[in-house]
Amino acid sequence: MTDHQVDVQTRNMAMTDAIHDYVTGRAERLTRHLPQIEDVRVELTYLKSARNASDRFTAEITTRGKNLLLRAEERADDLHAAFDTALDKLDRQIERFKGKRNRARGDGRSAAEVAEQIVDDETGELTPLLAKRKKFTLYPMSEEEAIIQMRELGHENFFIFYNVESSKINVLYRRRNGSYGLIEPEIG
Repeated sequence: MTDHQVDVQTRNMAMTDAIHDYVTGRAERLTRHLPQIEDVRVELTYLKSARNASDRFTAEITTRGKNLLLRAEERADDLHAAFDTALDKLDRQIERFKGKRNRARGDGRSAAEVAEQIVDDETGELTPLLAKRKKFTLYPMSEEEAIIQMRELGHENFFIFYNVESSKINVLYRRRNGSYGLIEPEIG
C-alpha cells in the first residue's frame, strides 16, 4: 500500500515480521476495493485471561478516508482467524458502503431515470428515502446518569445525551461484553 498507511499494533504479544507482513499484505485488498481509504489501523490483542479459549485473540481494524470511517472487530482462538474474519467483515461493510454510494448517485443514470424508480408504481407517490425521523430533547447529565437512564428507559443499544462534563453531545452504547462505550463526536 504505497500511498496508504497501515499501522499495525499489538498488545500483550510480540510484533514479529511475519505478523506485520501478513497483516499489511492482507490489508492491501481494502484499498483495492475502496481507493478513498487513506489509512488502516490494525490492533491485535492477546487476552490471556479470556473466559473462553475462542476469545484469546482480538483483531480490531479501523479504516479512515474522506467522509469514511469503517471498523470491524473479531475474536478467535487463533490470531490469523481473528484477523481474517475481521477483514472479511470489513470487506462486507465496504461493499455495503459502495452500494449505498452508487444508489445515492443513481449508478450514473440521469436524474429523470432515478426519479422514476423513487416513485411508487401503485400509488404514484414518492417513496421516502429516509424511513424515520425522530426528534427528542437532550437533557444535560453525567456519564453515570446516562448509564442509569439507558437502563431505566430500556434502551438496549445506545443512548444520546448532553454531557455536562464536556459540554458536548455524546452517545453511550452497550458493548458485546455488557460493558459500555462512549462516543464523543468532534467536528472534523
